[in-house]
Amino acid sequence: MTKFGDDLIQGLTEALAFARGDKTGAAVHTVEIPDVRAIRRKLHMSQHAFADAFRIPVATLKNWEQGRRAPDAPAMAYLQAIARRPEAIREAFQEG
Repeated sequence: MTKFGDDLIQGLTEALAFARGDKTGAAVHTVEIPDVRAIRRKLHMSQHAFADAFRIPVATLKNWEQGRRAPDAPAMAYLQAIARRPEAIREAFQEG
């Protein structure tokens, strides 16, 4: 068998062991989903004002806030940037 085949079988064997509860040797990564509502409220903005200021569709914002959908990785990074530097983000849009 090829090295790729051996690696694939090993990886699948490890995944199966993890799924069965064997956590030894497993690297688990958890991603913290930003609390979009908390970010918006901290900025004292309505959903429409937040969506308009940061160019996020209102429907998307509502879905995030109501837990129907979760932001993807780029959106999570964008939300973290908004939470940390909201004025810089707004200024970036005004310059363009």
